[in-house]
Amino acid sequence: MQPETRKAQPPAKGRPHTATRPVYSTIEAALADALAAHGAILVPKASGRFERFDAPDKPKGNANGWYRIHSPQAASFGFWHSGVSEFVTLHGPTDPDAAALARLNTMRDRDRRDRERQQREAQVAERARRWWTEARPADPAHPYLERKRLPSHNLRQRGEMLLMPMYHDGELVNLERIFPDGSKRTLAGGRVRGVASLIGRLAGDERLLVAEGWSTAAVLHDAMGCPVVVARNADNLTPVARHLRQRLPDADITICGDDDRHLPARGLTNKGRVAARHAALAIDARLLMPSFCQGCKTCTDFADVRLCRLGGGHGE
Repeated sequence: MQPETRKAQPPAKGRPHTATRPVYSTIEAALADALAAHGAILVPKASGRFERFDAPDKPKGNANGWYRIHSPQAASFGFWHSGVSEFVTLHGPTDPDAAALARLNTMRDRDRRDRERQQREAQVAERARRWWTEARPADPAHPYLERKRLPSHNLRQRGEMLLMPMYHDGELVNLERIFPDGSKRTLAGGRVRGVASLIGRLAGDERLLVAEGWSTAAVLHDAMGCPVVVARNADNLTPVARHLRQRLPDADITICGDDDRHLPARGLTNKGRVAARHAALAIDARLLMPSFCQGCKTCTDFADVRLCRLGGGHGE
């Protein structure tokens, strides 16, 4: 008697074959395995933001790879130079039904987070406007102003804190608090990307400058008489510059960068110089960087240079 033989049956149509596919307990593990299949060995982190990493087939420091963990069930990754892009779920990178459901859940989560963020930003903006209305003119003898040897310009004061107004589309949305020791903090939960302050007045299509910090902007305004937009930090230079170019397409804009020249010695990028150059290129603007005194190794911005030349070192 011949043993009975049966032909192997294909998986049912419309249902993915999962017999050999691992089911992961965390999206980080699923993403790590999917990346490893492309030669990228790393430990993903669930920051909710796009994270960059080196593509394994490019020189060190290329940052051509990217990934983002959207939710506890979904992530995506890819490589800019090759055009590879994949979606990953707890079932791995190629389960179409699970991927579709994960995309839907991701969209819902994103909409929910956006609503919550907008509510927080609206509450902070209301508090910022209240504080700004209640604040008194800044004391010229405030330790920060005395150390920087600068007038108060557009600052006000609440208790021991100096307040710098931060606007978006003409509305006050946040405040930067400057403490006597020079430390600076915005109101937590408020809008920060693309917001800016202004020293001087914008009268239309004219020359204007964009700088990182308030003290640098104040020094440039006093020296050149131009209105100066304060972007707050290097990361915000390009968003602020783009917004200005949209509002003032014919304005003569100069990006005034910080020179973080101490960072390369620590193996880091000169963030101030790079960010200023990117902002200038993004809007076809001029670029102005500080020139330092011979032998000076501590100054990084125009405010530092001014104090250095006045013989008082540079304040924080």
